Amino acid sequence: MNFRRSSPSRIYPLVAFAAFTAMVAVVTLRGSHGTLKTAIRSTGARSTVGVRGLSLGGINRIRPRCGDAAVKIARNALLTAYAETPAHDLLIRAARGEKTERTPVWLFRQAGRHLPEYMDYKKTTGKNFLQLLDDPKDVAEVTMQPLRRYDVDAAILFSDILVVPEALDINVEMPGGKGIMVTNPLQGPEDVAKLDTSNPAQLVKDRLPHVLAALPEIKNSLKKENRDIPLIGFSAAPFTLMFYMVGGNTRYNETMAEEWFEKYPEASELLLSKLTDVIVEYMSLQVEQGADLLQVFEAMGSYISQKNFDKFEMKYLETLATRLRERHPDIPLMVFARGAQYANEGLQRAGYDVVTLDTEANRVEQVSMLENDSKNAPIGRRVTLQGNFDPKLLQEGTEESVKAAVGEMLQELGPQRLIANLGEGLSGKEDPKLVKAFVDAIHATSEEMNKKLESEAIASSA
Repeated sequence: MNFRRSSPSRIYPLVAFAAFTAMVAVVTLRGSHGTLKTAIRSTGARSTVGVRGLSLGGINRIRPRCGDAAVKIARNALLTAYAETPAHDLLIRAARGEKTERTPVWLFRQAGRHLPEYMDYKKTTGKNFLQLLDDPKDVAEVTMQPLRRYDVDAAILFSDILVVPEALDINVEMPGGKGIMVTNPLQGPEDVAKLDTSNPAQLVKDRLPHVLAALPEIKNSLKKENRDIPLIGFSAAPFTLMFYMVGGNTRYNETMAEEWFEKYPEASELLLSKLTDVIVEYMSLQVEQGADLLQVFEAMGSYISQKNFDKFEMKYLETLATRLRERHPDIPLMVFARGAQYANEGLQRAGYDVVTLDTEANRVEQVSMLENDSKNAPIGRRVTLQGNFDPKLLQEGTEESVKAAVGEMLQELGPQRLIANLGEGLSGKEDPKLVKAFVDAIHATSEEMNKKLESEAIASSA
């Protein structure tokens, strides 16, 4: 970060102090996203290249007076504060619960195998899915492909949920027709003890540099193509990673993780704790590299009982939200507990900005339940909802049937405090024409609904 610094010895401490105090205010009051920028810029400091790679530099000068903790908080506040908000910030505003002119939309697995251009790209490069993930330029290209076809309101990093276990020397394979396979699963408590997460930030930097490098590559591609939309970073949740690391598979060994909870409760706790430490650093580094929002995927929620979810997993999802919020108070946090919708109330209480409904969720009941519990939400409001269109409706049917289903979803969830998405990821069988019809219908229908609601409000107040 380059400051205009005629007097650096004065500017840096002031900037750090402003960032620190502004961050405290944001955490306490949950004010607008411009609070940090306003506070810092009031000191006279100015950024010319952004702050994603900021070194502590002059901020370290406050260390003797404020201590290490204050320096760390100030630095992370600066990272968030000087991150440039995309011009097209519809999805960010919806995630924060702000009023939007229409409902934003993006898609789980919006890049990848349902797109002919993705299949062509794999053939042209001669690379499989995992090989594409190793090259930031390939990742950027695949991330951009759906944006050229659909008017979605965000890009999401093209990656995989199991890169974190790979960083811990867990071998992941994806043989066709057999699902995800881990060839060296953890066998017991002694294997958990051997996992070295003593320096999780360095672990991520050393083992996943290609993933981190992909984010600025995507940002550059967005800029080149004049698509100034948010970039979503993501990670799997601790239990979802544990499910695979202990040998779980959706086609066999479905109960392996549950058996671990019964046989090795202490080792299970330790594993979830270690994974949480790594996930926090992994997602935090994604923010530093350009992510504007963060999505946590509890993709294997249907493979854990509610009893064990409440006993083991929920506290780590809360820890994720708390620690990421401390570091990046203005970055919206989204979570999806697929197959574990009973957890949504607890996830609202954990401090997430956005909670996702899966295809099985009862929309009306979820809205009512979360609204009634909103007084317990740390963010001071009911969470924004995300979801929950059934992707099967995008495999067969007509544009008219898709539009009708969109209208029904928006009537039940409302066009505000909503991020339209799917109730599960695209499988590869979807018709791109119907996917486009879904995206366009969300925008058109929600905009029409908002205009009608505004007219009715004006009429009632006259």
